[in-house]
Amino acid sequence: MKERLQKLLAQAGYGSRRACEEFISAGRVRVNGQVATLGQKADPTIDKITLDGKNLPKAEVLTYIALYKPRNVLSVVEGPDPRPTVRDLIPVEGHLYPVGRLDFDSEGLILMTNDGDLTNKLTHPRYGHQKEYRVLLARRPDEEQLGTWKRGVVLEDGYKTAPADVRFESTSGKGAWIRVIMGEGRKRQIREIGNLLGLPVVRIVRVRIGSLRLGLLKPRQWRHLTSDEVKALKGK
Repeated sequence: MKERLQKLLAQAGYGSRRACEEFISAGRVRVNGQVATLGQKADPTIDKITLDGKNLPKAEVLTYIALYKPRNVLSVVEGPDPRPTVRDLIPVEGHLYPVGRLDFDSEGLILMTNDGDLTNKLTHPRYGHQKEYRVLLARRPDEEQLGTWKRGVVLEDGYKTAPADVRFESTSGKGAWIRVIMGEGRKRQIREIGNLLGLPVVRIVRVRIGSLRLGLLKPRQWRHLTSDEVKALKGK
């Protein structure tokens, strides 16, 4: 049966559908020797599909792994330098890539998978999947600062963040732990908001992605998701 090429590439473990669309747009995908076009369909049982000249492998068994990414680890499969990556922490064969990212100096829950459809669902803004973080601030916030964070903050580039659920959790020395729940995640957004509000961020721990929770995992630990957890993420 013919399927869109980006779906076939995603099923073969090459990333999200959006990432696979970029491969096609860049002219890296061919069908029966001809450069493919975005939106084109093919039947992998009949057509010869290649990416960068390599035959498309058969669809992998779908794998879903929850990982506690420690600080000072890159949220990529292959890094631009010798620093460790999340892929280095999981001794499982096959394609696996992170869903969403955590900054190098942030920690917590990362979902590793080869399911391109689920990756697209969890990362595309229109689905609005929540992400939850525990954030350690160097100073104790007042109600005005928390209220501003909740309503949305204009970042230095002029972008205004969407409203978020921000709650005081506990004091910690001269600082405090807060909990932040939001449906967006621009690069270093939490740290930038904290700096703009006069609340320097010391530590960020992501504890939830959609319905998936970090649970009892410790830094560098990982586990396979249960079938119920996968169904919940897919909304089934």
